[in-house]
Amino acid sequence: MRSDNRKDNERRELHVLKDVQEQSDGSCLISLGNTRVLCAVRFDNKVPLFLRGTGEGWITAEYSMLPGSTNTRTNRNNINSGRTKEIQRLIGRSIRSAIDLAQIGENTLLIDCDVINADGGTRTAAIIGSFIALNNAIKKLQLKKILSNNIKINPVAAISVGLMKNNIILDLNYEEDSKAIADFNFVMDENKNIIEIQGTGESGKFTQSQLMKALDMATIAIKDIINIQKKYLD
Repeated sequence: MRSDNRKDNERRELHVLKDVQEQSDGSCLISLGNTRVLCAVRFDNKVPLFLRGTGEGWITAEYSMLPGSTNTRTNRNNINSGRTKEIQRLIGRSIRSAIDLAQIGENTLLIDCDVINADGGTRTAAIIGSFIALNNAIKKLQLKKILSNNIKINPVAAISVGLMKNNIILDLNYEEDSKAIADFNFVMDENKNIIEIQGTGESGKFTQSQLMKALDMATIAIKDIINIQKKYLD
C-alpha cells in the first residue's frame, strides 16, 4: 500500500487555476498532489541569434525552486545548478513539440516555471502547466493580432513512473521518488507519440518488460491528463 493509499496506477489529484498572473500573456497554477508550480508565458518580438533570418520562432523555459518549496531552504541561485538546467531544457523541448515554430514567426515565447511547493514530479507538473499557459498565451496574442490565427497547437503532457521493489507505480511523490529502484519521466502528445523518455536505475536495474509496463501506464495517464488540460484552454 502506498503512503497516500493510492493504487499503483493511480495518479495524484490534478488541479489547475488559470490566469493567475494578469500581466503575463498566459499563466496557471498547477497542483499535482502537494506539488504546486506557477507557469507563466511572456511574448518577445525577437529570437536568438541562431534563428535570425530563418522565419522560425522559439520557445524556451526557465525553471526555479522557490526558497520555501522544499524541506530545507533552497538558495535563490539554484537556477545555475546542473539539475535546474537539465529540467528547463526538458520543458523547452517538450513544449516546442506542441507547435510548428515557423507559425509564430521570428518571435519568442518564454516560459517561467516556479516551484512553490515540491513533493515529487515538479518537472512533469511544469510541463503540464506550461502547455496550458502557452496555449492561452497564443490565444490572447492572436486576439491582439500579434500572432497569426493559423497556429496549430498539439496538446502535450507528462507523468512520472517508478519501480518500487517489484511494483510499477504511477506519479511518484517525494517519499516514493527518494526510495525508487528506478524512475522514469514520460512526455507524450495527444496522439500517443513519445516526445521524451527519461529513465534511470537509481539503486538497481530494470527490465525491458518493466519499462514497457511503465510506458503503458504512462500512456493511459497522459491521455487522462490531456483531457483535463483541455478544460482550461482558452
